[in-house]
Amino acid sequence: MKYLLLSIVVLFFFQNTFSQNKNWSIHFQQTIIPQHKLKINAPYSGENSLSDTAETQTSLTTTIFLGRRLWKGAAIFYNPELAGGSGLSQARGIAGFTNGECFRIGNPSPAIYTARLFLRQDFSLSGETHADVNAKSKDVRGENHAYPVEREDDEANSIGGERPVNRFTISVGKFSIADYFDNNAYAHDPRSQFMNWALMSTGGWDYPANTRGYTWNAVLEYVREHWAIRAGTSLVPTTANGPDLNWQWNGNNSNTLELEKYTTFFGKEGKLRALAFYTTTYMGSYAEAIKQVNPDVMLTRQNGRTKYGFGINYEQELSTESGLFFRASWNDGNNETWAFTEIDHSVSGGFVKDNLFGRKQDRLNVGFAFNGISDLHRQYLAKGGYGFIIGDGKLPNYGLETIFEINYNAKITDWLSITPDYQLVINPAYNQDRSPVHAFALRMHTEF
Repeated sequence: MKYLLLSIVVLFFFQNTFSQNKNWSIHFQQTIIPQHKLKINAPYSGENSLSDTAETQTSLTTTIFLGRRLWKGAAIFYNPELAGGSGLSQARGIAGFTNGECFRIGNPSPAIYTARLFLRQDFSLSGETHADVNAKSKDVRGENHAYPVEREDDEANSIGGERPVNRFTISVGKFSIADYFDNNAYAHDPRSQFMNWALMSTGGWDYPANTRGYTWNAVLEYVREHWAIRAGTSLVPTTANGPDLNWQWNGNNSNTLELEKYTTFFGKEGKLRALAFYTTTYMGSYAEAIKQVNPDVMLTRQNGRTKYGFGINYEQELSTESGLFFRASWNDGNNETWAFTEIDHSVSGGFVKDNLFGRKQDRLNVGFAFNGISDLHRQYLAKGGYGFIIGDGKLPNYGLETIFEINYNAKITDWLSITPDYQLVINPAYNQDRSPVHAFALRMHTEF
């Protein structure tokens, strides 16, 4: 811990020196989220139930973002990260969990690990060199020019400068696959936007990751001025939501494809994304598990089992100070959830508004989500089965898990924001017998 604190001090005092060197990028973030829930009524509970008592838990993440430009179009990035604390009830009992900064980690003690270590290489598709771009174009995406470019700020995992809009990009290494797929300008970052899992991501996308949310990937991007296509392949964990990754890629992998289209609506910009995924690994089957007297999906695991699904993701600017978003997703739900959370279909959406009370950098976020599971998944839970995040021992009265979240992200300084957050969860873990959950949080986020 003392070495991490020393590193933070060094980063703070020497960041300006690094930022003046256009070949280096160095940034820092820390997010602390204390969260409290009120007591709930629960006639029965199981191994994965949300606690029925009032509860307060705190999560902490600290990340250093290092980047180095290598050769033409190439850069390497390294992110050491520290995480500690816990989510409510050890992040169990709600499929659309309430804190996107916490994980289902048994030990709440802070741990340091490598979050990201990857190489990114751009290849221009317009024939221009970097000198051509700098000399001939100062345009941004969408403007007519022989060599259109987009301007990147010097920020986390971005060295800054200009990139050709028309390009082919290869990224290889360890990172979160959600860094590249399912992006949304209004609902994607739990450190500054919505905290709920079903709002920060497409709920039905069982995206590959270890317990902390990272894996080794290879992602290809073909980007044009008004559309893009991405494809990625990733390692999967050796067990559901496990910490270790399976390096036997053949037969144990997850593949993601996304199409992205830039749109306009009454002169306002928007983006539409369509996503598909296919995962194969040593999974258990709900259909086989419910044949057991005491269902345990882990006892039914076999090689070659699969999970596939689809998602739609839309963002629309309403004005320079407001926008809305919508997501819908579905997966087959035949085999056990393997990495993200136990949601087989989901619809979510919301609205954001900047510049309230004369504070131009503040933002109000309002969102909702409706989550559900497949019939086989429902039968498995009803017979007393457990997943890795939900399971109340029985499920006689199934209902959609319904989530409402509202928060106000107040920008206190250039480097500090504080966000009071409220979430309402109806039918937690799809169980109508458990009363609604009221959760309150105060997110404190520092970055420079």
